[in-house]
Amino acid sequence: MRAAISFLSFIIIALSTAHAADRPNVVLIVADDHGLDAIGAYGNKAVQTPNLDRLAAEGVRFTNAHATVSSCSPSRSVLLTGMQSHSNGMYGLQHWEHHFSSFDDIKSLPVMLTNHGYRTGRVGKVHLAPDAVYKFDSSLSEGPANDMASVARSPIEMAELSEGFIAADGPFFLYFATDDPHRAFPFDTYPAPNSFGNRDEGYPGVTHVAYNPEDVTVPSFLPDIPAVRAELAQYYTSVSRLDQGVGALLSILEKHGKLDNTVIIYLSDNGIAFPGAKTTLYQSGINLPLIIRDPESRRNGGDVSDALVSWIDITPTILDYAGASDIGEMVSGLSLKQHIQKGRKLRRSAIFGSHTFHEIHMYYPMRMIRTKRYKLIHNIESALDFPMALDLEQSSSWQAFLRTGKDQYAGRFMKDFFERPEFELFDLAEDPKELKNLAGDPEYRELLEELRAELRKFMVETKDPWLLALDEQPVDRKHN
Repeated sequence: MRAAISFLSFIIIALSTAHAADRPNVVLIVADDHGLDAIGAYGNKAVQTPNLDRLAAEGVRFTNAHATVSSCSPSRSVLLTGMQSHSNGMYGLQHWEHHFSSFDDIKSLPVMLTNHGYRTGRVGKVHLAPDAVYKFDSSLSEGPANDMASVARSPIEMAELSEGFIAADGPFFLYFATDDPHRAFPFDTYPAPNSFGNRDEGYPGVTHVAYNPEDVTVPSFLPDIPAVRAELAQYYTSVSRLDQGVGALLSILEKHGKLDNTVIIYLSDNGIAFPGAKTTLYQSGINLPLIIRDPESRRNGGDVSDALVSWIDITPTILDYAGASDIGEMVSGLSLKQHIQKGRKLRRSAIFGSHTFHEIHMYYPMRMIRTKRYKLIHNIESALDFPMALDLEQSSSWQAFLRTGKDQYAGRFMKDFFERPEFELFDLAEDPKELKNLAGDPEYRELLEELRAELRKFMVETKDPWLLALDEQPVDRKHN
């Protein structure tokens, strides 16, 4: 009898172990303010990113991947819930003075994975609340935002802090979130460039990579002036430091025999921290790097996908890899797993964006729909001036540009930079810099109305509170 029980126990343990082995580990690497503009795999020949380039060579590189919002906390909330920021409650930055946080009843990705038998851990920047919603089993470091003393500026140390968690038994989900290449505080360094976290004493294990401002590639959405080049050179150094942290993380996974059973996802929360990119719903703010290395499809490594992808897809993708897609009841995105492994096309004609606040005094609600070719941005409160985030307004690049006296910033008139119409319609094929608004063109009236209808449908389906602002009827205040 005892022998029969022992044999049965052996079978149960064996089946359990086999099931665990079938479930891959997942590492989600989230950079801070890293655009498409500074990765070798995306065409920049000046910046040194050998480890990100390796991920791209062994995985799938997406060219049409988009954040839903170009602001840190709201974007991260989307990544970890599969819900738009206006649906999960993270309307703006989660600093104590703003008090933005997700609703208490939201079930986040780490909680869902924990319930499905995964070990969950985080290291680096958090910038989300409340802790009970974004609960991880293991907090491998504190998670302050924009703190120069934070380990999130030291990515090799982040990797080392993760080693014990990686080496333990059982499938795991690791949220690896750097502060690089975000601007360093204080932001007002004019006429000197911001350091982007670079420091004279360096960081443990990191080889400092310096760049000559003459060698950087100035993206088309920025003015080519010396101050911009000087700051891009600092930004590149921060990117290279981040890249070395990715390399250290890959080495640790390899050391413990976990690399071949780990799905690695690399992306950024929003666009580069320069005016005209971050906090906007223009392509420079939301069209971001996405690289996914799936060991099951490595034989097809180096693939490039132009599928329309949104950060709303990250949670359902990870749940699918974990075999837990059935528990993501509130998730509205699409899993990318079959697209990655089998090249299956995504059944999607459009993606959406939703920005409401950056900091609490930077209120400017926008909703966006983007198809393969066209984009419509609805500036819900267009009577307001577009607010500029503090790290952009105080930047050496912006202050230097203001002193040039020019009335165009990378082709965009200054007036249009701050005073925006209710609707902005762009043909991204003909106008990739989004400088020609077609919303008032009679030739595009039918397209405008179609996109407006789809955008409204999106707001209804996601229970967007700002739909009320569109449906308000004029109030006769004399009789109230």
